[in-house]
Amino acid sequence: MFTGIVEQTGTLVSLETRGGVRRITVEAPGIANRMREGDSLAVSGVCLTALDVDPVYFHADLAHETLAKTSLGALAPGSKVNLELPTAAGSPLGGHVVQGHVDGAGTISALDPVIARDDPAFDERTTDWTLKVSVPEIARKWMIPKGSVAIEGISLTIAEVDDDGAEISIAILPLTYSRTNLHSLPIGAPANVEADVLVKLAWQQSQEQQKPSFDLTESWLVANGY
Repeated sequence: MFTGIVEQTGTLVSLETRGGVRRITVEAPGIANRMREGDSLAVSGVCLTALDVDPVYFHADLAHETLAKTSLGALAPGSKVNLELPTAAGSPLGGHVVQGHVDGAGTISALDPVIARDDPAFDERTTDWTLKVSVPEIARKWMIPKGSVAIEGISLTIAEVDDDGAEISIAILPLTYSRTNLHSLPIGAPANVEADVLVKLAWQQSQEQQKPSFDLTESWLVANGY
């Protein structure tokens, strides 16, 4: 389990095909030296298994499902990725429950400073930002105002949801902007979206409650005088 509190960014060194999978190499001093082969970690919100770890680099294999449903397959060497190690039992839950099971890749549709860039008071280091993300259709039903969402593995709070849930707006603090990969993502870039698992569970329970408690069949109708 993760919390969506990004520890640092790493740099994608390579993405190469090896048999039936694609292997990424990530430069991540500060995290790589804390891992062993087989450890889990979140790479831009995707739970992966670390391979061939050394003090500076780690590798991870991407399955076809990962390539199809996340932004990782679209990365190029030099891309920045958000990194988080699993949360140890008993540790404070700084963000929200993030599983690393991405629902799908959305799209960055806007990332604008609250203060206009031509304003004399504008300072990229201190301004807030408004992030807008187009949400993949499968996750739209789980987007709720003031609810949690993980974008690129970052625990964030949804400020606004458009009428059909296709786009969400999120307030980004200066620290989040500078310490994650958000500042490096161009408009139109894919972004991993993971809905809050608690919202998913509540939605599933509501769907179960709406189901009839029995199957309405012809034999049941005859037996009950209809």
